[in-house]
Amino acid sequence: MKLSLVVPCYNEEGNVKLFAETIEKTFKNKIKNYEIIFINDGSQDNTMKELRELLKESKQNIKVINFSRNFGKEAGMYAGLKETKGDYVSIIDADLQQNPEYVLKMVEILDENEEYDSVVAYQERRKESKILSFFKNTFYKIINKMSDTEFVMGASDFRTFRRSMVDAVLQMQEYYRFSKGIFSWVGFNNCYMTYDVEARNQGQSKWSFYKLFKYAVDGIVSFTTVPLRLATIVGILVSLLSLVYLIFVIAEKLFFGIDTEGYATIVTLILLLGGIQLLCIGIIGEYLARTYVETKNRPIYITKEILTNEKDKKDDK
Repeated sequence: MKLSLVVPCYNEEGNVKLFAETIEKTFKNKIKNYEIIFINDGSQDNTMKELRELLKESKQNIKVINFSRNFGKEAGMYAGLKETKGDYVSIIDADLQQNPEYVLKMVEILDENEEYDSVVAYQERRKESKILSFFKNTFYKIINKMSDTEFVMGASDFRTFRRSMVDAVLQMQEYYRFSKGIFSWVGFNNCYMTYDVEARNQGQSKWSFYKLFKYAVDGIVSFTTVPLRLATIVGILVSLLSLVYLIFVIAEKLFFGIDTEGYATIVTLILLLGGIQLLCIGIIGEYLARTYVETKNRPIYITKEILTNEKDKKDDK
């Protein structure tokens, strides 16, 4: 098998058939031996119904992994990667914002450059609000300063791997998955390719600001322990400042006879120290909660059913 396409789907009823048709037209006479793996991530609409019809109608090699509920895109990508057979594996969204023509370019780069293990698509100019861009840029700056793993700003999940890199990613079996970090952590040589995002065919983006913020927190907690060290540093600094202030108050009383007014100072210090303590406990709690969940060894996802219409094709072009 030349190429496997991993396509996570959540409420994509209006996109899956058009996606398959677009792939067929794009790959015609260019890549014949390929498979499309759709992951229905607990969709609440008719995505699964559309996928069942697609399996009956399409002449392409198609496999559908149907989750028992929504487990998230990270679980969907992992499940899809596990089912792939291709020498090359591409992760691509079903909404056609990522033009399949770019997959052909990625495959061409890998064919012509043996030193590259994956081709990563990134946006030079993001089509989003300045506020969202500011927060994303800030996230990348923060995590790159904190983590030993390098995160390339703007790098997306839209990428194509060689089989060796896919096998390495599948060895990373943690429950809390942050694929951008995992793809970087495993190493290998990456080629970065710019691409333009097109308008969604149907539907709306599933990524709200809250989900993006939660995703950013997952990335920081998954790939650095610096926040834990910061909690220790803050505790030491507060203790030193408290000691300095204590010496200052005693000196004022002994040498100048000045009484320090207590009520406002005490209330302010209690609130300040209480807030710092709660912040530090919260940081510790984030790491502890993830450790607790990981020790349960729950599966990353649960498959309800796997459907396929796989065709036997000998041409491995």
